[in-house]
Amino acid sequence: MTHRHAQRLSRRTTLGLLFAAAAGVMAAGMPAAAQAQAKGEVQVQVQVRIGYQKYGTLTLLKGRGTLEKRLAEQGVGVKWTEFPAGPVLLEGLNVGSIDFGTVGEAPPIFAQAAGANLVYVGNEPASPASEAIVVPKGSGLRTLADLKGKKIALNKGSNVHYLLLKALEKAGVAYADIQPVFLPPADARAAFERGSVDAWAIWDPFLAAAEKQLGARVLADGKGLVANYQFYLASRTYAEKNPEILRIVLDEVAKVDDWGRNNPEEVAAILSAQTGLGKEVVALAATRYAYGVKPVSVDVIASQQRVADAFSALKLIPKPIVVKDALLPARQLATSAK
Repeated sequence: MTHRHAQRLSRRTTLGLLFAAAAGVMAAGMPAAAQAQAKGEVQVQVQVRIGYQKYGTLTLLKGRGTLEKRLAEQGVGVKWTEFPAGPVLLEGLNVGSIDFGTVGEAPPIFAQAAGANLVYVGNEPASPASEAIVVPKGSGLRTLADLKGKKIALNKGSNVHYLLLKALEKAGVAYADIQPVFLPPADARAAFERGSVDAWAIWDPFLAAAEKQLGARVLADGKGLVANYQFYLASRTYAEKNPEILRIVLDEVAKVDDWGRNNPEEVAAILSAQTGLGKEVVALAATRYAYGVKPVSVDVIASQQRVADAFSALKLIPKPIVVKDALLPARQLATSAK
């Protein structure tokens, strides 16, 4: 076994053990459906319903089909549902139409503040260049300070909502001094193209599409302003009842991360097929991805708390929240570690 292969195995094993511990599982066995099959019982197949967007590792995982093969051995099915943005994905999680999904920094804040019973189960590394505030190629706006008094399209409660807050703060422009126009990505692009907004805060691959297809100019991306973590979240009920299924999902995410990091051309081909976007667009977006799923650390949760506090200070969420409340109970970790 090579040193590199050993490192990968170690990372995946650690990820699996940490998630199993966080879920309070000592030696999690087969999912219930597989156990029933082993006993010759008839049982409806267990399923994991995954919400995904047009970016990132889950799109690659869906395209490769490896998760379905792995879970089929355990008698578990996979259902994929695409969402246009993180806030609506987490609405789906909250109402029970999906069990697991990935979003950026801000959506879990808004969802938790609204009472959603979700838990963080992992995150990809920071990827600040994967989101930006763009202006039309002929725009006279040159600095962030020029945004004062301007109409800016964005998806409310999405990761770019926080980017906009931090960009305005850096420029010394009050949030109250801009005109936010809340639109989902497709509608925001249409508004941007027809000139009914002055700028657009958006993430990849929509960002890459605006650059490649519209000649949009980046006024500022997330570098030096935000971390832009991608989070994996699950319904608390599902996570508590099916820790082994989620451990397998995260293990397959880790494998795709390893593969994607070393195969940029294949990544572009899969993303193009999955999203319907041209290879030149998804290839640009893929250069800004950050691969390497890991358990949510104390530092990452602290970063999320700063996001929550910023939204709370501006009354953009209905109440202050404690982000760590959306983790699985520490007592379960302590119990399983004995």
